[in-house]
Amino acid sequence: MPPGPHAAPSSGSPPSPRRPYAPRLPPEQRREQLIDAALQVILEQGYGGVSIEAVAREAGVTRPVVYDHFPNLARLLHALVEREERYSLEQLDEVVPDVADERPPGELLASSVRRFLEIVMDRPATWRLILLPLDGTPSIVRDHVEHNRAHLVKRIEKLVAAAAERGEVPGDLDVELAARAIHDLGEAAGRMVLTDPKRFGPDRYERFVRGVTQLLWAK
Repeated sequence: MPPGPHAAPSSGSPPSPRRPYAPRLPPEQRREQLIDAALQVILEQGYGGVSIEAVAREAGVTRPVVYDHFPNLARLLHALVEREERYSLEQLDEVVPDVADERPPGELLASSVRRFLEIVMDRPATWRLILLPLDGTPSIVRDHVEHNRAHLVKRIEKLVAAAAERGEVPGDLDVELAARAIHDLGEAAGRMVLTDPKRFGPDRYERFVRGVTQLLWAK
């Protein structure tokens, strides 16, 4: 039977599926979703693979939605760096106190390393950007990481110096080198947890640190 006079002509192929609409989100929630999407693209494809189109695809939205929140890719990456830096600093404040408590230095060091590794495992995406930098890492990311690293070393140095003044560690201990060694141990442990968590976990590192400090500071 021939088609009616108002029937649309058939192309002979099924229509292309429409792109599903992303559910409406409050602006702040959408912004966080886009930052999450950018982070995921970077972790999967490196910085060379991140673009407004790639972020939109990962988030399941159109490019205009991304531009509604970030005028360009640079602003999106800057927001990502600021957010991850805020998360990492908040977590490190729990690990390395600004003022030493009454625990012996060996106990403080062992528990701090353990807590740091638990934090790394709780939020691995953040710490991958910091501890396992990718090729092509932008200078803004490198600069933020180096600035915060230097700040953390100074805080550790302050704790070691306080322990030396109280006679809890050898008086001739090189405080600066000790602080850097402690920091480097923590970062190396974090990298191992990220790459092989079953073999190098918080329990193992905590036992190791306790054993080493007992050997070094045995009286």
